[in-house]
Amino acid sequence: MPLLWKQNTIQAKVCYNKGKGKVKMAEISKETEQKIAQLQMHEQSLQNILMQKQQFQAQLIETESALKELEATKEAYKIIGNIMVASKKEDLKKDLESKKETVTLRIKMLEKQENQIKEKAKKIQEEVSKKIKE
Repeated sequence: MPLLWKQNTIQAKVCYNKGKGKVKMAEISKETEQKIAQLQMHEQSLQNILMQKQQFQAQLIETESALKELEATKEAYKIIGNIMVASKKEDLKKDLESKKETVTLRIKMLEKQENQIKEKAKKIQEEVSKKIKE
């Protein structure tokens, strides 16, 4: 469940307090409002990380595909600027392997950041839910 959806659900719960009727939004503590704002910031950060991760995954697939094609061919060419230059197959393979390793590390780093943000958001979500239930 996306964090913003959860946050909207929390706001809806704030409007109706345990069957006692509507509660004014002004009654939400400043601390709770700040935590909801933090949740929104975490959601934006998470979206940015997921977009970056998706771009790197596309690069990884492209690099792996290039490596497979390189294995199947006798001649290799490298594009430099606007021209295509003959290149040694071994050198090109080394470059592609290096690029693959770099992209893989970046994906792992982004996954680690993603998990950290999800955990922080989950803690804040639980705190906000507790405050609203009180």
